Amino acid sequence: MRLAGRLAKVNPSSTLAITAKAKKLKSEGKDIINLAAGEPDFDTPDFIKEEAVNAIRSGFTKYTPTTGIPELKKLICEKFKRDNSLDYTPSEIVVSCGAKHSIFNALLVLVDRKDEVLIPSPYWVSYPEMVNLCEGRARFIETSYENNFKMTVKDLEKHINSKTKLLILNSPSNPTGCVYSLDELCQIAEICVKKNIFVISDEIYEKLIYDGLRHISIASLSNQIKELTITVNGLSKSYSMTGWRIGYLAASVDIVEAISKLQDHSTSNPTSISQKAACAALSAPDDFSRKICQEFQKRRDYCVLRLKDIQKINYFLPQGAFYIFCDISKTGIDSLTFANRLLDETYVSLIPGCGFGSDDYVRISFATDLRQLEKGMDRIGEWVKQLQKKY
Repeated sequence: MRLAGRLAKVNPSSTLAITAKAKKLKSEGKDIINLAAGEPDFDTPDFIKEEAVNAIRSGFTKYTPTTGIPELKKLICEKFKRDNSLDYTPSEIVVSCGAKHSIFNALLVLVDRKDEVLIPSPYWVSYPEMVNLCEGRARFIETSYENNFKMTVKDLEKHINSKTKLLILNSPSNPTGCVYSLDELCQIAEICVKKNIFVISDEIYEKLIYDGLRHISIASLSNQIKELTITVNGLSKSYSMTGWRIGYLAASVDIVEAISKLQDHSTSNPTSISQKAACAALSAPDDFSRKICQEFQKRRDYCVLRLKDIQKINYFLPQGAFYIFCDISKTGIDSLTFANRLLDETYVSLIPGCGFGSDDYVRISFATDLRQLEKGMDRIGEWVKQLQKKY
């Protein structure tokens, strides 16, 4: 065999495939409305950019310690204390090349061949593929629209067996936008402690929560669950720094040391310039994140108002993140066909739900301005109306 066998289980990203197709059509001059984006449309704030420029001018362009510069790790500890009531020391922090990198690192040091990783479904597209690359086994916990796409304790207990090593928890969730409550997290934590199951808590959307809800880190609930939790976050969504590639995690020292060893021999340190920019972001007041959260809630509310008038599409009201997960089962079309036809026929791009484990759904991103959202909703509404005439 020419390629390593481990790649046979890894599927290409449907998210990237539809995005690439939309970019190609745009390059051909088509008026594309992008409702597929997984990144804020706001520019990185100027004060962050300036710190990066200063880093370049001052010659801060060399290798740094693998797990991040001391200044940044100290600021991350302060952020965890301030925002999440979590006490970590710099020796319990690893800075990586994005939150995705942090999650992959954690899986690589924890998951052995045939270990089972529990993943609530719908899920972010990369979770199962990462588990596959670690030669573990992804075991999906099906959730329902009726329960706001959140797993219950009964769901969790039912899927635990002697091979269960880890649970991936994503709140707020991509793609559904669901947010776990304090009571729900306490119940999950109790089971994980009782069964000695690790938790990767992906909290990348923590600053984007609506309707007065608040984010709670599962690791903050007790020392026992903290010992089992790898808390993952980053600056991509909260400070519109997707291309800067700075993510980080906090965990117990033995896990951090293992990840450090792994990162020593893979990427080494994240970009020095991006680390300095991250210091500026974490040193500043939270004004930028609050403003974009308020703007995203306006956009969410507009999209929901428009979706109410589109027959054959049901939606779940997201409590966080910047996506709306829409049930298209009444159209009689699978999600990939729906997304491709919508793009080909109306030049609106969104993401098929099959990549998230839900082929009856599509994901609409409202990470674009209201003018674009208005045009996108107009086109979707008219296109679905034409579908009704055909089927």
